[in-house]
Amino acid sequence: MAGITLAQAEAKLAIWLAAEEALATNQEYMIEVDGSRRMLKRSDLAEVAKRIDYWDGKVKSLTAAAAGRSRTRYLVN
Repeated sequence: MAGITLAQAEAKLAIWLAAEEALATNQEYMIEVDGSRRMLKRSDLAEVAKRIDYWDGKVKSLTAAAAGRSRTRYLVN
């Protein structure tokens, strides 16, 4: 199985950034019907922030690797 490509990581980052934008304006809401209330909550904004950090790190890592600035170190005894 091949690893994640830079294009895939950038696409995932874009999806999570869009999710954060949607949640920032409408994370939870209440519906009231015939005297009964129900609270609905979308995904947890903190979890979305974690996913953004993860994919941002992947994009940065893959970009650096593509530019030849990989952080791989080789130790020889």
